[in-house]
Amino acid sequence: MPIPIHSRRLDFFRRIPMPVLAIMVGLACGFVAWVVLEQIQPKAFRTVFSQELKGRLDQQARETLIRFENFVAVHASTTRLLANHRALSNYLEPVYWFDADEIIPILYFDTPPWLADETLWESLVTPSHILLADKHGRLREIFQAGPYNLPKELKRISELYQGGDRGGTFITTIEEKPYLLVSQNVDDATGTEMGSLIMIAPIDADFLSASQQGVPSGDVVVGILDGDEQLFLASSDPERIIAGQHVRSAVDDYLVTAQSFYEYEGSTVNLQFSTMIPRSAVEVIRERVEAIERRQRVVAAITFVSTFTLVFFLLSERLNRILRRISRFSRRALGSDQPFIEQGNQLFVLEDWIRQFIYLVREARDDMRRQHESEMQESEALKRAIMEAALDSIITVDESGMIVEFNATAEQTFGYRRAEVVGQAHISMILDKTCHPQFNQRLEHCLRLPEESQSEARVEMNAVKVDGSRFPIELAIKSLKLQNRTVFTVYMHDITNRKVAEREIHSLAKFPAESPSPVLRVNRPGVILYANPASEPLLQYWGCGLAQTLPFYWRNRIAEVFESGRDWETEVIYEDHIFSLLLTPVIDFGYVNIYGRDITAVRQAESKAREHQQELVHVCRLSTMGEMATGLAHELNQPLSAIANFASGCARRLQSSSDDVDSIIYALGQINTQASRAGEIIKRLRSLVGKQPPMRTIADMNELVREVCSFVEFEAKKAGLVIEQELGLAELPVRVDVVQVEQVLLNLTRNALEALLDVPEEERSLVVRTGCTDGGNTVLVEVVDSGVGMDPATLRHLFQPFFTTKRSGMGMGLVISQTIIEDHNGKIEVVSSKGQGTKFTVKLPSSHKEN
Repeated sequence: MPIPIHSRRLDFFRRIPMPVLAIMVGLACGFVAWVVLEQIQPKAFRTVFSQELKGRLDQQARETLIRFENFVAVHASTTRLLANHRALSNYLEPVYWFDADEIIPILYFDTPPWLADETLWESLVTPSHILLADKHGRLREIFQAGPYNLPKELKRISELYQGGDRGGTFITTIEEKPYLLVSQNVDDATGTEMGSLIMIAPIDADFLSASQQGVPSGDVVVGILDGDEQLFLASSDPERIIAGQHVRSAVDDYLVTAQSFYEYEGSTVNLQFSTMIPRSAVEVIRERVEAIERRQRVVAAITFVSTFTLVFFLLSERLNRILRRISRFSRRALGSDQPFIEQGNQLFVLEDWIRQFIYLVREARDDMRRQHESEMQESEALKRAIMEAALDSIITVDESGMIVEFNATAEQTFGYRRAEVVGQAHISMILDKTCHPQFNQRLEHCLRLPEESQSEARVEMNAVKVDGSRFPIELAIKSLKLQNRTVFTVYMHDITNRKVAEREIHSLAKFPAESPSPVLRVNRPGVILYANPASEPLLQYWGCGLAQTLPFYWRNRIAEVFESGRDWETEVIYEDHIFSLLLTPVIDFGYVNIYGRDITAVRQAESKAREHQQELVHVCRLSTMGEMATGLAHELNQPLSAIANFASGCARRLQSSSDDVDSIIYALGQINTQASRAGEIIKRLRSLVGKQPPMRTIADMNELVREVCSFVEFEAKKAGLVIEQELGLAELPVRVDVVQVEQVLLNLTRNALEALLDVPEEERSLVVRTGCTDGGNTVLVEVVDSGVGMDPATLRHLFQPFFTTKRSGMGMGLVISQTIIEDHNGKIEVVSSKGQGTKFTVKLPSSHKEN
């Protein structure tokens, strides 16, 4: 049965005017379209924008970290150049650093003589200090290049290099500030290892800014971050990012990324490299794009509503006309007031409405495409800005090798302008001819593999500049499959400086073979892995060759060095040569380096020096005896006078024919006793003054003190005092050269007697005291006087050659005494103050274990 068109529902809509109904329907459809676009379009836009922003942040963070690490590498290379410079090795050649408990390093404020020309580090941020340390890590010389003093934590530099090689690069914190420490071992001109050269540079705003040269300071801020506390230690913009500021306080204004220093994992602190991009710059771009998108959406909605309302109005009018015609036709044909809707007419109306709707949908799709193209253009502009700021040359080519993109770094590197090569030049024009086959193979390899399977392996090739000059590069290729073609992004990094550094390292690697001193390498089982030509005498001494095993004794020494982890030094004698050998273990790699040095000439010079010292000590003893001539004459005069008196008495008794034989025998006995006494005095004098070869025996220190005090007894009486001898109750055995030690004690005692002449006689006191300390391992002798004492200025120069406070002194007595005691592995100490007297203490190793 036909469906009647008139119904209650149609009566309701008929009462509403047609334009109003069309507008209502159009607004409803526009609202639906707005809601749909509001849910889909912003989400898609935010996803694309977030992906692009994340990619930019990651790439910017990688590039800033690469710049920083390259800047640190420049410092390390400069330190190696300074450490291996001829000026430093020549300076160290005559230098010998003595061991001491307290070492006061030399401080320079101007360029020291051992440092090369400052042009070597003009490209760097001026380091705060350059240090010269010995092999034990103790500072010997300091060059203060900046206005700040050396931090206290760096006074003992050896603590920073515990457990191995002192060379390397470290980033650490000192007094809560980040510092870069670059250390390099240094040798003198003979190849002897002397210690290390350390460059210290504070990682502050200047350092960080210099590491990011070429990047606008307002776009990117970099800093050093404490990974544990999440506090900034330094930044390239200290006005905006203050040292000590927490990361949370910077997140509101910056997009912050943090990366670990993988190359400095040996550091004891957890430091991170932070890259920050102002949110203001990102927010401006995002708000501008969102505003454009919002305006487009409003325009699209208004257009859709207007168009739909108009179409609906026209369709409604047409449908009404059709319905009216149908109604009239029905009335005429059927004589009925209720016309019937034919199915064909209804489909025609729907088809026309659908055609208009499809047209509107197509227009909306075109608007969306244009909007997407605009966003893609902005994304391309962002990518181009990143490419322009890249430090490497980035070139895009098609499958045929034609250049389709050429960044600013490539223009600077090769000398071509972008307009000259894009679309007009082939990649082969910037590559050496010998590298063309290899480059084509890399392109074919990338073309065969999918993008996710392509590795980032780099290959070395030679490139050609516009002037024809060639230089080495490191090249990597990444393919990108577009809709209709495939393009390749070629990354080229200039490695000229790296090649120069490699050549320098190779030259340094050849240094052992060129060294005139023996250098060998032995593994843990004792097999000789390497021996330079100068090692031939040592190989003959051991009776083995390269790749052969050392003798049993030396294999044991190698094993002991590995177990201890410490250097071991010894000497060997082969034929007419004496070699000093230093065995240095390299635990991580399982071998020991043996550094030899021919010290034959040194030992001969030391022998001559000892002979000269003996001559000097002998002269000093003769001088001392000359000064003691009066006392010795008085001491000899007593037994000689007694002999004369007893001889006269015997003569008188014999002349008087006396029968008192006992008295004559007694007198003759006294003559013999006094003659023996005089002979003993002469014998002691000869033993003290006579030139004898050095000979050490075990002697009692108490006996030595008694004998020395007997020598100066006459001088003490002249000074109006008696030497108080506070000697130990037990024997104090020492292994010494008796004559030399008596010379030292005699010199100290006579100095005390002369010092007492400047005070009143009733205040004069001289005490010679013996004893032991350190649990009986050290024997000591104290010479204490109550003289006028010495001021600090005199004490500082007391043991310097030719320094004296006497009118007729030579200034060599204490110098020779100190040399003698140090040669016996002892030491002389002095304590004195003005007006309080002086105490000299001689300490010698005890020999009680040898008895």
